[in-house]
Parts: sequence; C-alpha cells; structure tokens
Amino acid sequence: MDIIVGIFKESYMLLNKMSVFLLFGFLFAGVLHIFMKEGVIAKHLGTKSLSSVIKASLFGIPLPLCSCGVVPAALSIRKDGASKGAVLSFLISTPVTGVDSIFASYALLGWFFTAYRVFAAFVTAVFAGIVSNILSKEKTPRINQSKKTDCKTCCGHSNNGEDHKHTLAEKIKKVFTYAFGDLIGDIGWWLLLGIVIGGAISYFVPASFVERYLGSPVMSMLIMILVGIPMYVCDIGSLPIVMALMMKGMNPGAGFVFLVTGPATNSVALTLIAKELGLKTAVIFVGSVIVCSFGLGLAFDKIWNLMDYNAVFETMHHQSQILPAWLEIFASSVIIIAVAYNFFLKKMSGKHIHAIARND
Repeated sequence: MDIIVGIFKESYMLLNKMSVFLLFGFLFAGVLHIFMKEGVIAKHLGTKSLSSVIKASLFGIPLPLCSCGVVPAALSIRKDGASKGAVLSFLISTPVTGVDSIFASYALLGWFFTAYRVFAAFVTAVFAGIVSNILSKEKTPRINQSKKTDCKTCCGHSNNGEDHKHTLAEKIKKVFTYAFGDLIGDIGWWLLLGIVIGGAISYFVPASFVERYLGSPVMSMLIMILVGIPMYVCDIGSLPIVMALMMKGMNPGAGFVFLVTGPATNSVALTLIAKELGLKTAVIFVGSVIVCSFGLGLAFDKIWNLMDYNAVFETMHHQSQILPAWLEIFASSVIIIAVAYNFFLKKMSGKHIHAIARND
C-alpha cells in the first residue's frame, strides 16, 4: 500500500509539473491544425528527404514547447501529412531549445554552452530524421489541394462541395474542439499511462543516486543518459539542476548530456510515440538521442577543457521560476476532465451504435 501511495503521489506531482505545458501544447496543436493552410505541412515536411528533415529541425528550435507539450503538436503535423523523419526531427529540436530557454541558458551557463546546445539540438534532430527516412517504410502523403469539404463537423454549415469561409470565431472554437476533443481523446489514456510510469521511476530512483555516482566523465554521461531518458524535465527546468550539479564538480559534458536527454525524452513522450508512430520509430528516436548526446558530450568536454571555461562558473548564480501551485492544479484538472469526458463520450457513442445495430 505504501508503494501504491508513493507512486500515486509522484505521478500526481509529475502531472502537475507537466500539465500547464501540456495544455499549451494541445492548444498549439489546435492552432497549427486549424490556421495552417491545407497542404503546407505535407508540401514542406511530407517527403522523405533531407530538406524536410532540416526544415522540421529549424522550425522546432525557437518554439517554446517542452517534451510533453511538443507531442500533441508533432502528432498534429503528422496527421496533416508530415513524414516520420520530419516528425522525429521536430520532436527532438523543439523541446531541447526554445526562445525562452535560449535566453535562460545564456544567463546561467554562458554563450558557448548555449550555442553548443542549440547546435546539438539541430544535429541530433537531423540525424534522427535521416535515420528514420532510411529505415522507415511509408508512402509519401497525398497533398490535399482542395478545400471543398463539408463543414458540418466544425461549424454546422453544409457547403455541398462549395467553397466556404470560416469566421474567426468558428476557427477559434474548432481549435479547442480539436485540441481537447479529437486530439486528447486519441492520446489521453496513453498520456496518463506514461505519467504513472514516470511516477514509478521517480519513486524507485532516489534523487541522491545522481549525485552519488558521478565519477569519471564517461560514467557520469552514461548515468545522466539513463536518468534523463525517462525523466520529465522541461528545457528551462533542467537548467538549475545542471547548474547546481556542475557547481558541485560534475563535468560539463554530463550536464550537457542531461540538457539534451532530459528535455528531449520522457516516459510519457516515448509511450505516445510508440503508440502513434510505431515501436521502430520510438527506438530510432531514443537511439538517436543517446548516440548523439553521448558523442557530442564527449566533444563538448574536450572543447570546454581547451577553452578553460570552468572559471566562468565561479561568478554565476542561478534562479528557478516555479509556476503557481493553483495554476498547475487547475491545468491538471482540465486534462483529467478532458480525458474522462472524451472516454465516456466515446463509450456512450459506442453503446448508441450497438443499440442501433441491435434494432436493425
């Protein structure tokens, strides 16, 4: 019973930490889906080419989405025609960096660490996209050039094949119905499953484990990979952690590895990727992050030592901004209610369909 209660508490805390960013991610996905012109995603990101991978990587770098908030947006562009390679590139480059994170990273870790982090996010994203394009078998999505579709499902209009202009109010309404209806209905239970898995990991792996086994640079990098892959930590939230550990003597390469693996992956994202894009794609995703973060971490250590950059940290101070507890609880409640509502809505729809079938 103590274990169950402990996992529940950790899962609840994890949901609270993620919920605000998840809501933002779902809303962003809705905006992309409704306001982006049809065929744009498929045109630029739909082909299994290097250019689509590079475009997705560059597109993701400035966006302020965390590793969980980016998943709804990535699944949305996938449904709109993006290739798996482009989706993986977007999934990696987006949560590792962001406009807000770039400024915070510069303030805490300096220009070199920040520039190398952005460079690493781009390289890792491109690498994952290329590997996915080589190993994944998928047909090039057909670009829908026609906008003459029936609008009953979104605004109540029946255009009968004629062009119909949606008002701004109709588009905004559809953003919310898509984000918290269609999208969260598809991935909601998988999202909660991933949160429980993350809570179990947080419960069974003590925080002191990270600080206790940071011996050699290579060993510390491997440990940070093992810790960072399943753990949920946003790009900004990871900065104070790395700053504190580096001030205690952890080598910068290990800190860099955590800044890549922590924000890029977590148990929730991996669960959703495996479910929506396939197990092979999830393996490519994780493998690319591990290989690139470790290799770039080793290179980062050597460059850091050559530049003798350790002296910079003697005068650095760190700050951490925490969201209000009431906002986190409110966001968590919205997500739970939305998942439950869509679950019971589908269940009732299923019963209605079965009832009709029986009557027939």
